[in-house]
Amino acid sequence: MVNKALENAMDFDPNETPTGKYRAGKIRDRNLTNIIKAAEEEFVQHGYRGTSIQAIADRAQIPKANVHYYFKSKSNLYIAVLDHLIHLWNNFFDEITEKDDPAVVLDEFIRKKVELSYTHPRASKLFAMEIVQGAPHLKDYIRTEMRQWVRRKAAVIDTWIEQGRMAKVDSMQLIFLIWSSTQHYADFDTQVLTIMNRAEYEPDMIRDISDFLSQLILRGCGLEPPARPAAQTALDEAES
Repeated sequence: MVNKALENAMDFDPNETPTGKYRAGKIRDRNLTNIIKAAEEEFVQHGYRGTSIQAIADRAQIPKANVHYYFKSKSNLYIAVLDHLIHLWNNFFDEITEKDDPAVVLDEFIRKKVELSYTHPRASKLFAMEIVQGAPHLKDYIRTEMRQWVRRKAAVIDTWIEQGRMAKVDSMQLIFLIWSSTQHYADFDTQVLTIMNRAEYEPDMIRDISDFLSQLILRGCGLEPPARPAAQTALDEAES
């Protein structure tokens, strides 16, 4: 037990960042994707302390040495899993500019986030667990990269407001609102699905949730939600 505790303590470095074969936001080959997925499931089920590299390798059905080929430690892998999720969440919003249509951009961002709550619920829960625990592995990232990312996106929104293209709102609070409202459906899926008497999220639910949040948030910003292309609406109905 003492040796196990010592191993965990030595593995954890809150200042560690992904190095070696892994590059933040650039998961390209099948083995690496498989490892990230397996690690995500293990960390969600057993927490950081209760997860081992061997368990991740077993779930991924690969030798333990293959995991270490990409990640020098469990802490390194844990950060990579969280990093991958953050890139998935914010990838679309990374490219926005002052010239874009705010209604189109915000509507698409909301829809992408709701979709990811459906397709990557475990990852969202893992991120929530990290934050609730005080962000021991991500505190430095939040203080630096995430803080700057939010400020850059808030500056774009502020420009839209100054141009009279949307109502005057607190741009940073708007980003927080979109994060929290969309991730709620992943982090509290058991509560939502039980109350709605549904076994799992289905395409019609994802569409309805996206429509509701988009209309509520955009109209609160003085924007009219953009009309969805007829082809996309027909596709949504076919999937449901």
